[in-house]
Amino acid sequence: MPRRTVPILVDTNIIVECHRTACWNALTGGYRIETVETCHTETQTGFQRRRPEQQITADALSRLANVAAVTDVERAAAAVRDPHIAVLDPGERDLWAHALTRTDAWVLCGPDKASLRLGVRLGLRDRLVSLEELLNDVGHRPRIPLRDNYSVRWLAECLIELVLLEGGKKP
Repeated sequence: MPRRTVPILVDTNIIVECHRTACWNALTGGYRIETVETCHTETQTGFQRRRPEQQITADALSRLANVAAVTDVERAAAAVRDPHIAVLDPGERDLWAHALTRTDAWVLCGPDKASLRLGVRLGLRDRLVSLEELLNDVGHRPRIPLRDNYSVRWLAECLIELVLLEGGKKP
């Protein structure tokens, strides 16, 4: 698959996993990475309990990824589009609120099942991508293996399960 040229929207889980596996530079070097302020803030939660290689400084994150502010109007518009957005964690909720107000093409990378289910419900399954796929596309193999829920296989299995659960429901 050719490398994606659209913005990659990432949640807190992706940022933390990239730092854990030392692949953040490969990801940000190969793609235009974007996130939202809530995810940016979440990366700083528990900062003092992480090993040095997992500490994500706010400055480094701001330099390597575009961090968007999300307004209450965007959150409300997303909630009107699908009220189930309320069950998401704040970072995923704001990432989806931001994504749903964009007029350009984008893909979303995040392993949260509730977030993925929202994507399936909204008919945006083709915009969901795994971290492993993105890293493979830029030719990067992490020396520290990715956790299973960041793999191409896990995402494919999860999406099949979610499509079956949703049973073709229209948003």
